[in-house]
Amino acid sequence: MRKFAVALLVIFAFCLIAPAAFAQGGDQGAANATNWVAITSGFAMAIASGACGIAQGRASAAASEGMARNPGAAGVIQNMLILALVLIESMALYTFAIIFIKVK
Repeated sequence: MRKFAVALLVIFAFCLIAPAAFAQGGDQGAANATNWVAITSGFAMAIASGACGIAQGRASAAASEGMARNPGAAGVIQNMLILALVLIESMALYTFAIIFIKVK
């Protein structure tokens, strides 16, 4: 437990010192500036889209299995599936909206 605490403190100290080490110099300014927001936005949208695809696939598989096990509840399962797919898809749409606002 003591080694874990020491390792955690070292990581915490590194996280506090790292921003100062990578701070920008006075004369480098805007000439070498990279638009990191635009670059990371592409990664954020890719991660959100991938997570949505995985979640929608798992939800559809679970709904199909539920309908196969209990055909009498197919209507209720289908309604809940549609609601779940809408909520899952909203994650990608919210990510896209935030990216659109930040990058503009």
